[in-house]
Amino acid sequence: MDRPAEMNNKPTIIGIYGVPGSGKTSLLRLLETELPGGSFSFYEGSTVIDKVSPGGLAAFKKMELPDKEICRQEAMKLIKDECVASGRIGIVTGHYMFWDVPTQDAEIAITSVDLKTYTHVVYLNQPAFVVSQRREHDTERHRDSLAIPHLREWIDTEVSEMTTLCLNHSIMFTLLLPYSIGKIAALIQDFVRHNEHYNQTVADERIDNALASHQTYLEKVLVFDADRTLAPIDTGKQFWKQTPGRKWSVLKGVFGSQLGYSYSSFRQAALLYEQDADDVEYDGICDQVAAEVNLYPEIANLLHCASAKEHIGIVVVTCGLRLVWEKVLEREGLSDTVKVIGGGRISDGYVVTPRVKGALVRRLRDRHGLKVWAFGDSPVDIEMLRGADYATVIVGDENNRSRTMDAALITAIEQGLQAHQVLLPESAPPRLDTIVLPAIKLDDPTFLQPLLASNFHLVHATSKPAAKLLQTPMRDAQVVGPALRKVHKRAGLYLAIEHLSEVIGLEEYNIAHVQGNMTTGHQLADEARTIIIALMRGGLPMADGINKAFKKASMLHAFKAEDIKARHVLGKSTVLLVDSVINNGTTVIEFVNHIRALNKDIRIVVVAGVVQAKAVAPDGPLRRIARNGTLTVVALRLSENKYKGTRGTDTGNRLFNTVNLD
Repeated sequence: MDRPAEMNNKPTIIGIYGVPGSGKTSLLRLLETELPGGSFSFYEGSTVIDKVSPGGLAAFKKMELPDKEICRQEAMKLIKDECVASGRIGIVTGHYMFWDVPTQDAEIAITSVDLKTYTHVVYLNQPAFVVSQRREHDTERHRDSLAIPHLREWIDTEVSEMTTLCLNHSIMFTLLLPYSIGKIAALIQDFVRHNEHYNQTVADERIDNALASHQTYLEKVLVFDADRTLAPIDTGKQFWKQTPGRKWSVLKGVFGSQLGYSYSSFRQAALLYEQDADDVEYDGICDQVAAEVNLYPEIANLLHCASAKEHIGIVVVTCGLRLVWEKVLEREGLSDTVKVIGGGRISDGYVVTPRVKGALVRRLRDRHGLKVWAFGDSPVDIEMLRGADYATVIVGDENNRSRTMDAALITAIEQGLQAHQVLLPESAPPRLDTIVLPAIKLDDPTFLQPLLASNFHLVHATSKPAAKLLQTPMRDAQVVGPALRKVHKRAGLYLAIEHLSEVIGLEEYNIAHVQGNMTTGHQLADEARTIIIALMRGGLPMADGINKAFKKASMLHAFKAEDIKARHVLGKSTVLLVDSVINNGTTVIEFVNHIRALNKDIRIVVVAGVVQAKAVAPDGPLRRIARNGTLTVVALRLSENKYKGTRGTDTGNRLFNTVNLD
């Protein structure tokens, strides 16, 4: 559940709280020098009460509680109105309660107006003995001497009750450790700039950077949730087992509150992680938690298999602790190939929410043009699974898996989600039923092979003896005209018999045997539904050679992509796009894109005598267009030579003796 619109539009007003003597006024003064004055307004709560109370602060202190509450409410309304008028961020010192007499009930000072106005509250969580010393040595105001046990109880009560109140009123709440003023100022500035749009922008940058780290052009990306997807463990729960207090129950309370699994709840969770450990302590706890994590063997095997494929990117997108999972993946030897998108600390700059997960998957598909395979286990993964091309639900042991996932899956399936489920361990009972949510195994070839397979396939005969024999007259400057066309035709026949027959496959058909009976013969699979397109004019002789091998195939001459009409590819299963030389691939790309626009499902095989190596390199242009559909390149020879022929060196001129006509 997200914050209501009126909450998102209200001014940012940050309360500084703590028991009297904790240092609120001192902190406010330091912040006035540390933060830009043009953007912030600073308020001492008692000073504003003095301004709005009839008779000032002295008269206020003698009022009955109902009258005090009215004055406190008027003070907060004044602060809010000024912040709205100025457009500044308000920073206000306040009191939750007064409890100077241990034997009497505390006087609650916070009001309903305060709770409707604050967007953030920071609490000075000073140790009781420090507060005692500060009260004793305070020269600006008289404070009663209080026993340290009572101060400790006062502080604990305020922290507990304010935590609950802030959660119930959608106020970000954090305890301030003895941080430097610079770090506190940085925290407040983070409060100011951070909103859901900013959060998504940072997350987008992180996933863009994760993709940029790949040295090759990607075709697809595998997106994994972490906790109870990569492993059966909940690392957040394990983290809080390493820390004292009741923080795990507080964290559960955050997500069980009206905030639900919203941006605000995950920001609040980050503040909880921030307030109980400094960076060094946090790193140490994450080390301990990571040591307890054992990946599902099936998941580990999939990660290693996919990591070995240059065309596949792998990203872990977790609502949990980024650092824990980075340490786990480093231990598994996967940190170079598997990137983690996640938070845990304010310094991470963003939090991952269910909405962020869905947005990142859509970004991978729509902006980067990648096919996305998503793996998740719980309702927070539903948006991610729905946005993916292929969705897989990891189903763990019945005692440890999400209890609300079945209902979430039913709704998502009714809305169009198509997914499979993987049972880990295999003995785990399935979710829903295996008709609605079919069960698969991660090592099943019918699942694994399409996931790992590349859309781009390169076959070349550069180093083969037969190819070397064929290449020699093609490169001989003395061989031109009809003689060279004959060589190219022979090369086309060779590539058809040796390589295209294997790339496309064969089918059987009946033939009359020389001995008089019928026997089995072979021809190109779907040969009659194959069209050979010769890129004119250089591709014509090779295309003739291919047509000699595949006599039932259609033949088309094309000078430009637009020469290919919809009727030419209607009912066809395969296009053989033939040229003599491919340099940068620009012409081929124009033809491929045009053919796909006419028939998106048709198989396209590019055949050439020579292909410049850069065109089919891991980051080359012909690999890029494989994102949008399968593409196979079959070549007699790969060449590192970047030279583009002219006149006497141009293959077309040499083939047709037109050296002097261009």
